[in-house]
Amino acid sequence: MKIAIASDHAGFPLKPLLANHIRSLGHKLFDLGTNSTRPVDYPDYAEKLGLAIQGGKVERGILLCGSGVGACIAANKLKGVYACVCHDTFTAHQGVEHDDMNVLCLGANVIGPDLAMEIVDAFLAARYWGHDPGQERHAQRVEKIRKLEDR
Repeated sequence: MKIAIASDHAGFPLKPLLANHIRSLGHKLFDLGTNSTRPVDYPDYAEKLGLAIQGGKVERGILLCGSGVGACIAANKLKGVYACVCHDTFTAHQGVEHDDMNVLCLGANVIGPDLAMEIVDAFLAARYWGHDPGQERHAQRVEKIRKLEDR
């Protein structure tokens, strides 16, 4: 799978570890910055990642900031980007399976590296159920979200 990763300065210390982990799983990774702990603005990196999703360059993305919240809010402003802060494995896979989430946001100041890797694993292993027989309710709900986005 093609995955983008981006962070602000607070998320940067966790980013290289996750990037290496994602590559070790066999995914093609696009690192969209930042590349240091020098202060930057998370909306800029959320936009870069969101544009990569919109343009079809990547299928999913991982955004890191201090809490995960700011990056998530910014990412969700881009049409077709469905981002969620996840600090546990259940929401990471359930967000994909039920809600077609395509961007995982993590708070580097909230969770440690081991848990972050477990969450990334759950996110990347999950697939959207909305197209599966008997799971149409998920597709109906996601369609309602897309209609909200178009208003």
